[in-house]
Amino acid sequence: MANLHSRRVFKRWAFHLIFLLCFSDVADGQIRYSIPEELERGAFVGNIAEYLGTDARTMSARDLRLVFEGNKRHFEVNLDTGILCVNERIDREQLCAQSPTCSLSFEVTIQNPLEIYRVEVEILDVNDNSPSFPKRDFILEVGESIAPGARFPLESAYDPDVGTNTIKNYEISSNECFGLNMQTTSDGNKVAELLLEKSLDRETEATFQLILKAIDGGFPEKSGTARIIITVLDANDNAPAFDQQLYKARLSENSPTGTSVATVNADDLDEGANAEMTYSFSNHASQRVRELFSLDSETGEITVQGRLDFEEAKVYELAIQATDNGQLAMKGHCKVLVEIIDVNDNPPEIKLTSAFGTVPENVAPGTVITLISVSDRDSGENGQVHCRISNTVPFKLQSSSENQYKFVTNGPLDRESTPTYNVTVLAWDTGSPPLYANKTICVSLSDVNDNAPRFEQPSYTVYLTENITPGASIFSLTALDPDLDANSYVTYTLLDSFIQGESTSAYISVNSNNGDVYALRSFDYEALKSFHIQVQARDAGVPPLSSSTTINVIILDQNDNVPVVISPLTRNGSVAVETVPRSAPTGYLVTRVVAADADSGQNSRLSYKLLKATDPSLFSVGLYSGEIRTTRSFSYQDFTTQSLIITIKDNGQPMLSASVTISFSIVENVTENHLGRNDLYTKPDNFSDLNVYLIITLASTSFIFLVAIVALVAVKCHQDRKTNYGCDTAICCWGYRSSRNVSDHGSAPNECLNYTGYNPGVYNYQVCLSPESNARLSYLTTTDSGLFSVGLHSGEVRTTRRILDEDVTTQRLTILVKDNGQPTLSTLVTISFSIGVNVTEKPLERTNLKRKPAPFSELNLYLIITLGSTSLIFLVTIIILFAIKCHQDGNDIYGVPIPGTYNYNVCLSPESAKSDFLFLSTCNPTIPMSSVKANQSNFSQEVEQERFQPIMGIDCIGSDISLVIHQPSSIAITQGRIRDSLHLRLGVLIGQTKAQPWYLTS
Repeated sequence: MANLHSRRVFKRWAFHLIFLLCFSDVADGQIRYSIPEELERGAFVGNIAEYLGTDARTMSARDLRLVFEGNKRHFEVNLDTGILCVNERIDREQLCAQSPTCSLSFEVTIQNPLEIYRVEVEILDVNDNSPSFPKRDFILEVGESIAPGARFPLESAYDPDVGTNTIKNYEISSNECFGLNMQTTSDGNKVAELLLEKSLDRETEATFQLILKAIDGGFPEKSGTARIIITVLDANDNAPAFDQQLYKARLSENSPTGTSVATVNADDLDEGANAEMTYSFSNHASQRVRELFSLDSETGEITVQGRLDFEEAKVYELAIQATDNGQLAMKGHCKVLVEIIDVNDNPPEIKLTSAFGTVPENVAPGTVITLISVSDRDSGENGQVHCRISNTVPFKLQSSSENQYKFVTNGPLDRESTPTYNVTVLAWDTGSPPLYANKTICVSLSDVNDNAPRFEQPSYTVYLTENITPGASIFSLTALDPDLDANSYVTYTLLDSFIQGESTSAYISVNSNNGDVYALRSFDYEALKSFHIQVQARDAGVPPLSSSTTINVIILDQNDNVPVVISPLTRNGSVAVETVPRSAPTGYLVTRVVAADADSGQNSRLSYKLLKATDPSLFSVGLYSGEIRTTRSFSYQDFTTQSLIITIKDNGQPMLSASVTISFSIVENVTENHLGRNDLYTKPDNFSDLNVYLIITLASTSFIFLVAIVALVAVKCHQDRKTNYGCDTAICCWGYRSSRNVSDHGSAPNECLNYTGYNPGVYNYQVCLSPESNARLSYLTTTDSGLFSVGLHSGEVRTTRRILDEDVTTQRLTILVKDNGQPTLSTLVTISFSIGVNVTEKPLERTNLKRKPAPFSELNLYLIITLGSTSLIFLVTIIILFAIKCHQDGNDIYGVPIPGTYNYNVCLSPESAKSDFLFLSTCNPTIPMSSVKANQSNFSQEVEQERFQPIMGIDCIGSDISLVIHQPSSIAITQGRIRDSLHLRLGVLIGQTKAQPWYLTS
């Protein structure tokens, strides 16, 4: 209970005196504090903010950090108050064992700018440990022959505390024969020896049991006890004695195992077994000494058996004893002091004293990344170190203080080329030989958005077949961005442009996430053969970067158009009727089937085949020409009406085909079959929709132009009739200049006038009025001529007397005009008056102030002429078109069989399918023979035509289409073949033969 009470009193005393024990000292650039051990977590150590001369807020902003050498953080700083406090329980005995001094060192770093302070906290010992003996019982045998005064060393008690708190005294229980002797070793420890004060008599008392008590010097004091059991032996009266009580030796710290340190020697005056001795470490030898050194029990030679370290201990004290072999063994004691000599056996140590994360790749050269501390545990020159970077990297070391370096950038960094740098820092000391150490610092770079997404190619070409399914994927784009995370996240956007007047977004879409390109509609090769789009790739960095590429899309043709029969044209969409003279010889060209395919290439290559005929032996069809010829002469047994079914196939895959049915009438005499005009009259086509649209457009345009002209003329006339005095409630201000006679009693209206008048003088003034009060003006004269006065609010300039001959003919009057605003604004105007001899004094009437109409504008004249000319041209064009149409509708058309074969080159437009070609005969005189040669794409043919004369030609733009008209044909009808953009203008072709002329109309 007393011991518990003492501990409570001590704790209260310790906490009351904590602020007295804690002090700080600054020397050599270091901060020193002293605190007792065993303080609770959060206990006050010192105020760092006071030492740094700053406040806690500044320290927090400057990122104050504590850097410890080991893994334990014994202290922490409160950034809100700047107070350094204990972070975990500190046990001095665990940290420093029984070292006289014990301190903890760490560094304080502050950023912006970087400052480093070294803090040393001395740990003061507190009497928190009681002395303890290594054993509870000590067995001691003492010969009875030993004379009083003999000493028996006892194993010392152990107290982890130091200074006054360590063992101060030993006490032994009261007895008659033994006392206690105290000795102090070289390291300051107290050693107890049992002292024989009185001769022993085994027969009187054979054993002794004594209580040994060890007491420390703390407050309150603490103690520990052990029992000494002494057995009195009879015999051996002399103890071994060493040659020296103290031996000394010196060893290098790098001495290998087995190195001899020293040899001790002891003598015993006894004889026989009592004089034989063995050497051993006494109980005073520490466990560390027993680990480092070995002692030969027979020879007394001491050798090295462990690794010595000068940095661990500079001197070792070995307690040696010699024990004889007597029945009552006696022991002699001595000490061996081993001095350790320092050698360069410790390489430098490299430590990072400040933490760092990733480094942005765009940091400027010279930026401090971290701090490096280099130390060497050796002393003297062996402890002097140097440091550098061994590999070639964009970093360097800058010395900041002794053995302190700044690790800074030395050039530009690029994460995309080198995302991580392994920097090897090499340190070496100046020992002989020097020792080296290296440490690899891994510097990881953080990404900055400095790279735009990049496509593999600046442009791509994509081939698509027409009729693709809408929504089908046609291409996939990939843009690579070497940046990381959001800086490398690429989205794809279709840049807006136009295809055939429509936005590209109506044709193509792009997946913004993966760059897949999709077709939004089916493409038609015949309408659109190629187009291009632009796709932009954009990353998600700040600011975002982008690049674009072009995709050229080429549409490939598919065989999706069926051949269209152009000639001969079927009647009512079913059967084409042709006539053949019965006298036609073998090989006679009856007609030619002409078809067209809107596809291209092989898909438009056509072949013709006779599918079915009334008499298959009578006609044959050219495979590629489509010519229908007779294979034999006609006989009277043949039917007068022959029907053929011709199939036309293209060369595509799959193959598409069309067919036409042709009916042939075999006639005896073509010349006798005159057709009446009423039978051959062909009803003209319906009026073309295009013509209707053209007429409506031209009429509308002309009407609008005429209305615009009329409106302009009306407005102009209206403006010319307007009066010059009108002014509404808005600000009425306009410029006007005119020459008028001004009477001396006229008043100015609400208007802005600038004019010159003659009364007896000249007036030049300009006035702007507004309905607000700020616009109310006042007029004052600044010069007094004596001849004129000005109305204060009217501004009227009047003569004050008659003008005399003595007056100067030129008078100048300066008038100040002020408004009624705040502040008042004013202006000056100077009026020059010329006094004339004879000036009509006709009052200035209101009607005389009308402005003369401005001259008719040339621009208006040009506009009227242009609009009138345009309208006239449009009207003339419409009249001509109507006249041509009416003239065509009035023509009579005839058709009779014609001898011979004729070749015509005809170009047709998409509307030509509605047009017919009719060949008719009349009775006209013959004309001389001419020769015509026609070249076609599929075949050539030269024919001799006895009578032929063109009256009006045909203009062609585009590919040629051959129209073949054979002799017995009375009517030939064809449809145009569409190739790209064809334009057809068909006139009237009139041909004449020996019998009659032939007309080709559309």
